[in-house]
Amino acid sequence: MESTNDWRSLYPFRSHSIDLGGHHYHYLDEGPATGEPETLLLVHGNPTWSFYWRNIIAGLRDRYRLIAVDHMGCGLSDKPNDYRYTLAQHTENLAELVRRLDLKNVTLLAHDWGGAIGLGAAAEEPQRFARYVLFNTAAFPPPHFPLRIRICRTPLFGKLAVQGLNLFARAAITMAMEDHSRMTPAVRAGLLAPYDTWQNRQAIFQFVKDIPATPRHETHAVLAELEQRLSELGKKPFLYIWGMRDWCFTPACLNQFLTHTRDAEVLRLDDAGHYVIEDAHERIIERVGQFLADHPIAHAEVGAES
Repeated sequence: MESTNDWRSLYPFRSHSIDLGGHHYHYLDEGPATGEPETLLLVHGNPTWSFYWRNIIAGLRDRYRLIAVDHMGCGLSDKPNDYRYTLAQHTENLAELVRRLDLKNVTLLAHDWGGAIGLGAAAEEPQRFARYVLFNTAAFPPPHFPLRIRICRTPLFGKLAVQGLNLFARAAITMAMEDHSRMTPAVRAGLLAPYDTWQNRQAIFQFVKDIPATPRHETHAVLAELEQRLSELGKKPFLYIWGMRDWCFTPACLNQFLTHTRDAEVLRLDDAGHYVIEDAHERIIERVGQFLADHPIAHAEVGAES
């Protein structure tokens, strides 16, 4: 019988980190041992971590260099108490990693909050990014605000439910999936593993609080500015892979992206939910591989300004 401890066998990757302000910022760096493979940067959302990308890494690391981050407060990164867990700070952390590792010709793969964080970093360092693959995300003020998310933001009940009882991450195990047969005990344990105490769940709650419900919220302006940058970023190849049964990042979010990136390619997965990669990683690996092959990078232009 499968044990919950088996999640570690699903994540057989070597850890790396950089120091950001005295805190360890964890990432994976997997790929061929020789040569100079193209770089794929994998950016997770809330309440996941780099474990979410394990099947993509396993399926593509024979051909590509895959870097998967853990945002501060998430996964195997440090979880400081006194920290500014905001979109702007997460974006700056990612941009700093890209600069420190001197990444060029990056293909961004991003999900959930990772879309805004990854695109924000690309807006800071546009010359370093060549292609974009986005999964059920947003990079604009939210077009709708689900009631179940609003409940998680309430000052007393929300903090107790999300940070105390871990209900946000636990509910996602069921509510973000369509094919529940794939949510084995080991997968469930892996998704929840870093979030085992009140302190270790603080970033989950702060992500929820950082969703701008009104224009007065500081992150509203950050997202509004990022939306204005989408058309410029959209001059590079874009692929959207969307779980069409997502109740949070609904098809309306996809349609809003497409108004800014009209030449983008789209894979709509009618039988997948918000955790689209958990639902359909086999089809996704195939489609991403095809997208990368169809849009080769002109290596002579490395470092050219976009």
